[in-house]
Amino acid sequence: MVSCKAVLMFLLSFVLSVAAHAADSLHPPSGFMQPPAHRVDAAKTVNCPAVPTPFTGTLDFRSKYEGSDSARATLNPQAEAAFRDQTQNITAMESLVSKQVIAWARSGDPRYVACVVNTLSAWANAGALTGAAANHTGKSLRKWALASFSSAWLQLVFSPAHPLAAYAAQQETVTRWLSQLATLTASEWRDLPLDKVNNHSYWAAWALMSTAVVTQRQDLFDSSLAIYRTAMQQVDAQGFLPNELRRRQRAFSYHNYAIQPLVMIALFARANGVDVTAENNQALQRLGAKIIASLDDPAPYAQQTGVTQDRAFLQHTTNLAWLEAWCQLQRCDTALNQRITALRPLQNTRMGGDMTHLFAAKHDGHD
Repeated sequence: MVSCKAVLMFLLSFVLSVAAHAADSLHPPSGFMQPPAHRVDAAKTVNCPAVPTPFTGTLDFRSKYEGSDSARATLNPQAEAAFRDQTQNITAMESLVSKQVIAWARSGDPRYVACVVNTLSAWANAGALTGAAANHTGKSLRKWALASFSSAWLQLVFSPAHPLAAYAAQQETVTRWLSQLATLTASEWRDLPLDKVNNHSYWAAWALMSTAVVTQRQDLFDSSLAIYRTAMQQVDAQGFLPNELRRRQRAFSYHNYAIQPLVMIALFARANGVDVTAENNQALQRLGAKIIASLDDPAPYAQQTGVTQDRAFLQHTTNLAWLEAWCQLQRCDTALNQRITALRPLQNTRMGGDMTHLFAAKHDGHD
């Protein structure tokens, strides 16, 4: 017969084990764990678009820089059109999921949650995006889509409103699928030669980080940080990334693109007790400061590359949405805060959607 003392010891051990597991669990920054606004209007029609046909084939897509020289900076209009046609269902799916989560956060209407659940479940059940990647562009589409899906989905997973409570089976299906995509992504972007580690690897690392939190996979968290630390070692003393400088007239644009996932990784790491901002003598701060100082005049990048910089990317505010997250890592000055305020609301599908909602000044920046 089991003694009362033994039972008590077992229960104590169980409680301590549960507490330890809870303490060690991965979670996002506080902005991703907000309750939704409560403005449900039952009479309002909620538009849930038709689910884009799941992409289940080989990930084999043309590059928009097809035929370019080693700088990969000259667009090929025909190849770009073919690329957009080949990938339209994937990008439509990313947009759909992000917009529905944003709509739910702004209204609290559970019909948006149902839309996201049904949409992602359809792709998960079809095994979408799990096929072989035939080329670099195919691998890129997989990790971009994963970043979009996981950064949106985790907002439902971690909401104190528990919007997924009625969808236990579907949540398990979606989580398993995201985990599968992350395993493929991790294998495709690890152990690359240093001259091949660039913005693509950083975006893969962000996809792994957001999925690590969704799936509670420490291995993905560690893989993400490993790529992040490699990125920090690439930042030189002046705040440049040599592999992005090779993009010649697009060097400034690609520095701006490269920092976006790195800032997100740093914030998620900090939320889980890991401060990575000191890496390589505060390399992330050097990188960010150089980019921000060049927003009005990218002369430093022109001097480094010897060519005038293409600034067309600044016409699209999604390319500056990372500044909302940046100001959670750094104290931003008045001029930068005024720039951000004028651009709001700032959104970026692959970083979580409504960045102003997730990272605006109403949060204290500490998780």
